[in-house]
Amino acid sequence: MYQFFVPREQIDETSHVVLIRGEDVNHIQNVLRMRPGEEFIVRAQGDEQGDEYRCAVAEYGAEEVRCELRFVKHSRSELPGKVTLYQCLPKGDKMETVIQKCTELGACRFVPVASKRCVVRLEPKKAQAKQARWQAIAEAAAKQSKRAIIPEVGAVMSFAEAAKEAAQADLALIPYELESGMEGTRALLSEHAKTAGTVSILIGPEGGFDETEVSLAKDLGIRPVTLGPRILRTETAGMVVLAWLGFLTDADET
Repeated sequence: MYQFFVPREQIDETSHVVLIRGEDVNHIQNVLRMRPGEEFIVRAQGDEQGDEYRCAVAEYGAEEVRCELRFVKHSRSELPGKVTLYQCLPKGDKMETVIQKCTELGACRFVPVASKRCVVRLEPKKAQAKQARWQAIAEAAAKQSKRAIIPEVGAVMSFAEAAKEAAQADLALIPYELESGMEGTRALLSEHAKTAGTVSILIGPEGGFDETEVSLAKDLGIRPVTLGPRILRTETAGMVVLAWLGFLTDADET
């Protein structure tokens, strides 16, 4: 079932009317070719409670779709803790993969990071264009995976800036290939996954973190962890941590 996000003020529960405006109008009418009576899900932008508004197309206007609100379903599709993924800039289109898949897995925010071993260097104008592209990917992935929110994609930060911000989270992790002790990773996640209101994950680039960056992270209180004996690609590592967090915290929905 398709899902769309609208501002809260476009949902009128009393009159059982929902209005959809903007780019989604063309998508619903001309791409999906939805007919009157066809049902879909609407969520209010920024509503972390996760209410699903089950709607059906009522009629098409010049710049909006008028929808009938049929019922509201209360559900939880978000992880208990708000997860920010600090992803060091990878080569090619790997960041697009990271944002798409980690949105599906529950990340709430993405911060691209320029670390010492990053091959990619983005000029300001190009960085803005990339950020807009990545934000659109996050929105599309949020719709597809029935997220309650659209994750935010922030501007590029230096590693020092990212580490300082990441350290403020209740649980701050930096997966590091030279770290050992899988049992320690299990114990740390099992102890804090359900209680941490905020979680930050710092993921290195293809060449890994520089030792000075790991030392800085440790000094700030960020916990180094291992993800196992196999070396993971940069676009895989964040997905693994998010999958583990979901396994430990997701509740059964009926």
